[in-house]
Amino acid sequence: MTEEEKVPDELAALDAELRDAERRAVRGIDPGPTGMVVSVAMLVLIGGTMLPWTGSVHGWEVLAGLAPLGVLPPLFAGTSLGFGLVCSALALTTRWWSLAWLSAVGCGFSVVTGIWAIWSRQIAVPVGATGAGIGLVLSVLAVLVLAASWVRIATRR
Repeated sequence: MTEEEKVPDELAALDAELRDAERRAVRGIDPGPTGMVVSVAMLVLIGGTMLPWTGSVHGWEVLAGLAPLGVLPPLFAGTSLGFGLVCSALALTTRWWSLAWLSAVGCGFSVVTGIWAIWSRQIAVPVGATGAGIGLVLSVLAVLVLAASWVRIATRR
């Protein structure tokens, strides 16, 4: 290169900074007002975990394995808190598009396991077990709102 064709150091630094900004913009999301819906749904999910899921058994007891309720309620407890709280919180703070999709898919899976958990409690009622409690129903509704919100956020990009 000749002396006239060299790029000044200031322009090279600006070019690197612009490439870095482009990389961040491509992988990022903007939750917008839906971020508030996600936050409220996460709070409802926490509240649902503190309420009774069946009889006098609370959601946190199901998560801790202190109540023998079969496979489906603990599976829902784990997936709903893992995807609905942990993954959602990470996606909101980092604003990564991949975490938004992971939250959407994981919360969708949690909705299915939650409906199965409610169903498993309902079919056990005729044999003397207790049905689904308000905490389980609220948790399923909160995860449903989370799944719909994350799909909306992730597809807006």
